[in-house]
Amino acid sequence: MASNKNQHFVPRCYLRPFSLGGDKVAISLFNLDRSKFVLNAPLKNQCSADYFYGKDDFFEQILQSCEASYAEVLALIHQPRYCLEKEHRISLLRFWLLQYLRTEAASKRAIEVSDGVGEFSGLSGSEFRLDIRKAVEYAMCTYVAESAMVDDMKLCLLRNRTGTPFITSDDPAVMTNRWFFEDRRARGLSPGLNSSGALLLLPLSPKVLLLAYDGDVYSIPHNQGWVDIKNERDVEAFNQHQYLNCNANVYFSDLADQSQILSAHASASRFRITPRHRLIYAKFDKEGAGGKRYVVVTPEIASHSNEVLMHIQSVYSIPERWPGQIMKRTNGAVYTNGTGVGYIRRAKIASQRSGGFRREKV
Repeated sequence: MASNKNQHFVPRCYLRPFSLGGDKVAISLFNLDRSKFVLNAPLKNQCSADYFYGKDDFFEQILQSCEASYAEVLALIHQPRYCLEKEHRISLLRFWLLQYLRTEAASKRAIEVSDGVGEFSGLSGSEFRLDIRKAVEYAMCTYVAESAMVDDMKLCLLRNRTGTPFITSDDPAVMTNRWFFEDRRARGLSPGLNSSGALLLLPLSPKVLLLAYDGDVYSIPHNQGWVDIKNERDVEAFNQHQYLNCNANVYFSDLADQSQILSAHASASRFRITPRHRLIYAKFDKEGAGGKRYVVVTPEIASHSNEVLMHIQSVYSIPERWPGQIMKRTNGAVYTNGTGVGYIRRAKIASQRSGGFRREKV
């Protein structure tokens, strides 16, 4: 039996640096749907639900171990003269992955996909539908099986030297990909966790942000793991990802920032995309020496076809601008074999069933 009834999908150890005055008791939020501020909200009630991970303590034990490791590293990061260590880099990357998979928003997206597939297939009953508990369990099982998924990525810490603080949200671990969005070779493809050019973002406090990146695509000069940000526009660009990615709420620590929050929300709303996936339908066209051929059609046409393939494509919000720290590497590289696998990081080639990968210049 789980020891805690009130279970957090964004842990309190993560939200505490964003609490009011760092008192670890209250936090302020802005709800995007209602365009409403809630000031001095109890920290313990944020991003939580009764038995969110179920009543078995197996997942709870995994969470407690990962969160304890993160909290320890976070405390060290905020000490003077801290230098990023290898084991801390792994702890931070794995915390990012856990946070990326575990949120209510991530589970809701999985449910929306299953509902869409079930409705088209005529299997929308309870025997097919993915509920929130099953979605959470699937996400946690994915973490247990694939906790090293992003270990190959480079990581640095961004130190905010400006008067504009980093904010966070109820879905704070952001995956984005500047190279995928800007390079014509990636058109029609959808970036994923294994993709070339992946970027992982996670604000750690109003003054520190985690940035992980594909070192074959980007070059981010740093000093012992640290990069100083001195331009407020770069902080605003990083913050915009929280508005684009969050489920409902963004969190901030300074009550004086309310007007800035409203302005940033107005700018980001033009680029925020929902829902975060689309279903693509392809019906059988003909068969030849090279195999079967399918053509993309509308759902209406697909519903009257005898043989249909469905493809789930993730849809990502593209920010207004990219921070100046994210620079493409001179003579950088991406890797592909020309199949539907697309472009993947060099470290992921060995795990692919298909071969024939080639190096292409960025």
